[in-house]
Amino acid sequence: MDQISRIGMDTSKNVFQLHGVNAAEQPVLRRKLRRKDMVAFFERLAPTVVAIEACGASHHWARLLGSFGHEVKLIAPQLVKPYVKRGKNDAADAEAICEAMSRPTMRFVPVKTADQQAALMLMGLRDRLIGNRTQLANAIRGYATEFGLTAAAGLAHLGPLLKRIQSDNGLPSLARELFALQLGAQIDQLELKLKAWRRANDCSRRLAEIPGLGPVGAAMLQMKTPAPELFRSGRQFAAWLGLTPKDYSTGGKVRLGVITRAGDEGLRSVLVVGATAVLRHHKGGEGRGALASWLDQLLKRKPLKLVAVALANKIARIAWKLMLTGERYRLNPEPAVAGA
Repeated sequence: MDQISRIGMDTSKNVFQLHGVNAAEQPVLRRKLRRKDMVAFFERLAPTVVAIEACGASHHWARLLGSFGHEVKLIAPQLVKPYVKRGKNDAADAEAICEAMSRPTMRFVPVKTADQQAALMLMGLRDRLIGNRTQLANAIRGYATEFGLTAAAGLAHLGPLLKRIQSDNGLPSLARELFALQLGAQIDQLELKLKAWRRANDCSRRLAEIPGLGPVGAAMLQMKTPAPELFRSGRQFAAWLGLTPKDYSTGGKVRLGVITRAGDEGLRSVLVVGATAVLRHHKGGEGRGALASWLDQLLKRKPLKLVAVALANKIARIAWKLMLTGERYRLNPEPAVAGA
């Protein structure tokens, strides 16, 4: 077999498709392997460059193949799709991955460590349990109406409703037992673990000082953001989060649309919600400094929701700068006016 210069690998749970080329860009490897055979193949293979789509278990395979001496590069699936020539099958996908990694301007996803993935699992399970709690609360309210007990929407009204249910001896005992089922204990345990993780992470503590970010947003930024030095500027980081407008420009005429909504939806949502909270306090007269002046000028020209997205963009750029330099957030006061 000719010397393999790079390999594109299409992954799945049990079957892996490989496509390798030599230095002359000629295909020298087209093979489909089962999981154990794939591991044994790369153990025996001389160190080379391997590309994988950044999808489920890709970081695990990157760490494993890296331990065999190979250089592993992860590529976002949307950047691979343009190189699929025709049709959709594993062999075509592996070839497209191999082709995509050869492009000089291709962007790669940093490989996460096991500790980073554990932290992401903590945040993901917390979000899932909170969603399940909301669903359960709505179900409880719905079932309670079947027994003539009603309550307003929202978790704040769930506790009083449950107390009324438990004190109502007219309800069947089975119904009272089922109404008592809650997810609060599991969520509280994850919250304690998340607080401990934040206290142990210096960057997360510094990011939490940014107005509108808060502890949860800071933890999510630290967990989900790749190495900040991979971004050329704060604007590129905000674009990675999907907080910059779509560009429909042509013929020298600039046309900007809504934000791209690229990147992580949960992270972008936390930034926008935090920015909205800052605007609510600002309208109450609590804002001060250069940020308050910038918001005042923007609110005179733009609607509130658009200003919230613009502020989320600014928060993201500030966070990128702090992650890159290791500095702390400083609120710059307005310069004093002469003669005032």
